[in-house]
Amino acid sequence: MKMAISEGRWTGPIWDTHLHLDSSGRGIDAARDFANAGGTHLCLVHKPGFPSNLPESIQAVNEAYIGTLEMAKSVRREIGLDVRVILGPHPVVWEKQIHTLGLEKATRLHIDSVALALDYCAEGEAVALGEVGRPHYPVSDEIWNAANEQLETVMHMASQAQVPIQLHVEENGSQTNAELAAICDRSGLTRNRAVHHYAPADVSESFTHDLSSSVSMGKDSLTTIIETYRHCSSTWTMETDYLDDPSRPGAVLGPKTVPKRTQALVSALLETVGVEQAEDLLHHVHSIWPSALYGEIDP
Repeated sequence: MKMAISEGRWTGPIWDTHLHLDSSGRGIDAARDFANAGGTHLCLVHKPGFPSNLPESIQAVNEAYIGTLEMAKSVRREIGLDVRVILGPHPVVWEKQIHTLGLEKATRLHIDSVALALDYCAEGEAVALGEVGRPHYPVSDEIWNAANEQLETVMHMASQAQVPIQLHVEENGSQTNAELAAICDRSGLTRNRAVHHYAPADVSESFTHDLSSSVSMGKDSLTTIIETYRHCSSTWTMETDYLDDPSRPGAVLGPKTVPKRTQALVSALLETVGVEQAEDLLHHVHSIWPSALYGEIDP
């Protein structure tokens, strides 16, 4: 695949590193929108059945994982996209199930679900663990402490399996990344193998603390990326976190966003740096860095 800027447009791969597809939503049609806009690669992240269809057994978790794997196969077959699957138990599911199953049972199901996802990674069916992490909203001290203990266990499991991890966490600026970096260090997980999903566009070392970032490509993201990318110490990629939720059709970003933001980034870069530097950055964002995390792309 040619990786170059031609007539002001990036002609290489374009990778959305965190996107959901739902068979009860737009599903394959949403993936087709991504492809028609210029997208070539995506990380399809497992989506739990919020709010009422939460699995209460590892058998139910496995059935849900299989649904995500089948969606990936359909997108590959019908559209020809390169799809990498990311499987894992969502931390919000764990928090909600504490109130129905109890802390001990909810935690055991969560850890068993992580182990199952890592088994799929070992078999080559999935490429990363996620999204896992901790609740993004206020919870009791007991639940917060349990969430952090559990996250350290999950990170250790990922480290032992040599699998990268996508993290769902709260928005608290660089403090969140500093805390996550400390948990990485205690667990043995290399910081750049821990990907802050739905990350702010500040990719500087002082903000990320060497974590990788899957940057939410909202309309103001490019300005901050341009201001900070020279001070990056880890990897960063682009995402939409497209939910494909028919009950929330305008939530988060649409599937065409990453291809559009990529071309807008090219235009912004060409105003400040040369073509060669712009090509080098886009090559890293859409090929070198995601390949290092999720597997090499086809040439």
